[in-house]
Amino acid sequence: MPWRRRAAWRAALALLACGAAHAAEDSMAWAERQAAAHPGRSGVYVLDRGEQALIARAWLADHARRSIEVQYFIWSTDNIGILAAEALLRAADRGVSVRVIVDDLLIDAPDRSLLALARHPRIDIRVYNPKITAGVSLLGRLRNLVTDLRGVNQRMHDKTFVVDGSFAITGGRNMAAEYFDYNHEYNFRDRDVLLAGAVVADVGASFERFWRSPLSAAVEEAYAGAAPLTPEEVESVYGELHAYARSPDNFAPEVRQAIDGAPAQFGQIAADAVWGDIEFISDPPGKNEGGFAGGGRSSAALGRLLESAQQDVLIQSPYLVASARARERFAALRARGVRIRISTNSLLSTDNLQAFSGYRGQREALLGLGIEVFEARPDAPVRRQLMRRAGPPLAREPVFSIHAKTLVVDGRVAYVGTFNLDPRSENLNTEVGVIIRDAAVAGAIAQGIVTDMADANSWNAREDPDRHAPRGKRLKAAFWQLLPLEPLL
Repeated sequence: MPWRRRAAWRAALALLACGAAHAAEDSMAWAERQAAAHPGRSGVYVLDRGEQALIARAWLADHARRSIEVQYFIWSTDNIGILAAEALLRAADRGVSVRVIVDDLLIDAPDRSLLALARHPRIDIRVYNPKITAGVSLLGRLRNLVTDLRGVNQRMHDKTFVVDGSFAITGGRNMAAEYFDYNHEYNFRDRDVLLAGAVVADVGASFERFWRSPLSAAVEEAYAGAAPLTPEEVESVYGELHAYARSPDNFAPEVRQAIDGAPAQFGQIAADAVWGDIEFISDPPGKNEGGFAGGGRSSAALGRLLESAQQDVLIQSPYLVASARARERFAALRARGVRIRISTNSLLSTDNLQAFSGYRGQREALLGLGIEVFEARPDAPVRRQLMRRAGPPLAREPVFSIHAKTLVVDGRVAYVGTFNLDPRSENLNTEVGVIIRDAAVAGAIAQGIVTDMADANSWNAREDPDRHAPRGKRLKAAFWQLLPLEPLL
């Protein structure tokens, strides 16, 4: 089975591969008791650190009793992605129903591996909007690009993980090493939330809408032209997955120790979780029918939240390409005296040069409105705090990049989710997230963003941060800036 392995990430990456044999309180029973103690309310715990977010997923997957429902934009075949797939396979082997939806655009798993996993009696996999990758020929891709450019660009950007209808995780992280601080070259500063209580049913209902949508095709349907797998080939795929997860080359003792400590961490989560008013917002499959404009439910909900600001707006987004509608809202807020601060990527830290070029063309106009913009330094000292993880220190610090998608209004209400501040999230991609109406949670999130914007961690956009980038990268950004790409960014 040609799973792609990245040797630089091998050490300390088996969080999702280790079985959890712990004499601890059953986490699902805890969730059920807490929900009963807080009728109609929802619990939230912010997962700021990547390793913490990965341990939470590992623990929940290993303790699922009935169901796991997973929805991701990116599921890589790096070490994290392989071990996550093996964890779901183990859950299915012990009788858990597993359903997975992945977006078609960035699928990189081998076709036959996906088909083998889908052959398991308790695993079902669907591909959202398969017009580019899954089972599509080169000619088919070109035809789709020419005849349905909007449809090809309408992607499922959702990231949700629901276990037994009791717990859910959502936020910015995809299923790949760089989202959990385990890439040795490039890591994202990201943010997820662990949810329990009433809001979990809303996350599950969103998953069901995508599962039932005609846009979500079963893997077997997407790869209908592939040769059928023999039982021996299916077992070979399973065997290689299990062998990979058991191999000492693919985990470090420190990681096993981290997993062993998970029950204690869940005890702390139980103590620190906040129960209150939490609203899950999401877009329907297919988003809107307004071409490259028109917005969506998430856009409207976040617009209302933004317009409610009286004093202060804090935004953290990896991409900053404000649509005409967003610029109008910003101008109206500034006219009312509302302070707006935005944390985003610099030319040196960005992972998307095309999106950065869109921001580069707007930067002066945004600053002219009185918006304060801070661009992340790739060597920000805060990464050492955020990216603490099991395992020995690295010989060279990885690049630090913003990927969190967060909005805090007046220090009392916060949004954490998948929505980037760009036209793609506003008009094209389906997005999800939670609005948390709790001053303590919102204040803590705001403090994290303010720390990321501090002088040591970011450059003030008024001081021309592009000058720190190599001349070649500045020229590339300038080239992309010339192209009329804004609706696609």
